[in-house]
Amino acid sequence: MLFIVRWSISPQHRNSAIERFLKTGGAPPAGVNMLGRWHAVGGSSGFGIAEADDPVSIQKWVLEWSDLMSMEVHAALTDEQAAPLLAAALGKR
Repeated sequence: MLFIVRWSISPQHRNSAIERFLKTGGAPPAGVNMLGRWHAVGGSSGFGIAEADDPVSIQKWVLEWSDLMSMEVHAALTDEQAAPLLAAALGKR
């Protein structure tokens, strides 16, 4: 499964989050494959696309960072996965 992961770091946790990121590389736990990550210019937020077979692994990752930032996670579909569903919604199976 694909997941969109968004994060936001509060100003009071900025330095601690930077230190942890530099120490760990922000690597997700086993079972989560980071496909890409982007950081907002001039801000303390960003998003990534991750892949995991089990949402438990994603939750573990969120919990590893929840002391320093808020993370929002959404399951995601590719165009190829979504297109048949969209066609069916319009009655164009």
